[in-house]
Amino acid sequence: MQPLDRAATDHFRGVRFVLTDMDETLTFNGRLGAATYDALERLQQAGVTVIPVTAAPAGWCDQMARMWPVDGVIGENGGLHFRRDATGHGLVRDFWHGTDSRAAVTAQLVRIGDEVQARLRFARFAEDQPFRLTSLAFAQPDSEEQRAALVAGLRKAGATTTVNNLWVLGWIGAYDKLAMARRVLAQTHGLDIAASNEAVLYVGDSTNDAPMFSFFRQSVGVSTVTRYLHEIPTPPAWITEGPGGSGFVEAADAVIRARGG
Repeated sequence: MQPLDRAATDHFRGVRFVLTDMDETLTFNGRLGAATYDALERLQQAGVTVIPVTAAPAGWCDQMARMWPVDGVIGENGGLHFRRDATGHGLVRDFWHGTDSRAAVTAQLVRIGDEVQARLRFARFAEDQPFRLTSLAFAQPDSEEQRAALVAGLRKAGATTTVNNLWVLGWIGAYDKLAMARRVLAQTHGLDIAASNEAVLYVGDSTNDAPMFSFFRQSVGVSTVTRYLHEIPTPPAWITEGPGGSGFVEAADAVIRARGG
């Protein structure tokens, strides 16, 4: 990783899409700052497509997709994609699983959640679980040993898993943030991310951002990513000075400057 302020002024000139984690990347200590919200809007005004890619629940993503200056939201670690419709008032909702299988997936998630909580008495759902449609989220346990047991329990019950700074997550299917980003950018924006890797900048902070850091050559970690580097096989190319939203503002400013803004 190199400090972002050492990047050449034109380094990000080819970036046309900014994908970003939300929790502790756009936010800091759980709050979204005005400067960060403004940075999202300034990116759009500079002609950059902005898509949060987050583990946050569908309920949060619905609000973000409707009201934030973004071009859609990938949520629940890749389980769904919400974007404004042509009127600007409604939403188009796409899910990783098709309509023919979603009911069965939902039933399987309920079974897994019950099974894990029965086996692991310390496991408790995150407060936002009622607002999720495609995933299970458990509050971070009190110890590394409990976290490892929770991850193992989810996998044993049949779930795909990951962790971030807030949750231990489980879902059904071989997808993640990167898989859904690949689908969304191809189907909605006509971009092949393998052929046009340099057109995308990813900004993140945590373990579940690892697939994105590994794939995108243009990647930035906000400063607190250093807490999770032992769990991230390929670190981001650049690191900001500030944490959370202030770090995101640094990344946004670098893109805007490179585009002549």
